[in-house]
Amino acid sequence: MRRPEPDHHDGTSDATLGGCDDARRPGELIFVVLLLLASLGLLWSAYGISGFEALSAPGSVPMAASTAMVVTSLIVVLRTARLPRSAGETLRRDILPGVVVIFVLLLIAYALLLKPLGFLPTSGLFLIVSIRILSGRGWGFALTVSAGSLLAIWLIFRIVFTVLMPPGIVPEAEFIQIFRDLGTGAR
Repeated sequence: MRRPEPDHHDGTSDATLGGCDDARRPGELIFVVLLLLASLGLLWSAYGISGFEALSAPGSVPMAASTAMVVTSLIVVLRTARLPRSAGETLRRDILPGVVVIFVLLLIAYALLLKPLGFLPTSGLFLIVSIRILSGRGWGFALTVSAGSLLAIWLIFRIVFTVLMPPGIVPEAEFIQIFRDLGTGAR
């Protein structure tokens, strides 16, 4: 992971209240337009619940909320479009650096692999790669920390809280039964 460039950015957050009022950051207009489109999609979906039947109809509250979203996002789009572009920033360097793109791809891969592989192998792979990238240390460190974290997560959620997780390719139920048999003395 790269450190902030001292001549470009001091490493502090620029997500302060009010943001950057005098310039439009790279990708900002695209983002707010996407918010407007999503709000319009939600309004259409809310309208599909019951239309404009009555104020007490099931879709009236979702339509009111999504209408507020459309109006406010339209205001934000208009305000953002009027601002001049920021001079010293780029989308690649300041908004979506490589590590952010890598983690978006890792999260998509995690979502796609969760059902076919199951929780344990998918989470293990995600943790190993993530810890290796973020720590900048070796594979041994990444494997050790990932295995310990995954074991702790599995014990807490699967054993203590009995949360069912996608089973996948690991015979998790058999492992749990072995532990139960050890505890009860069954042969």
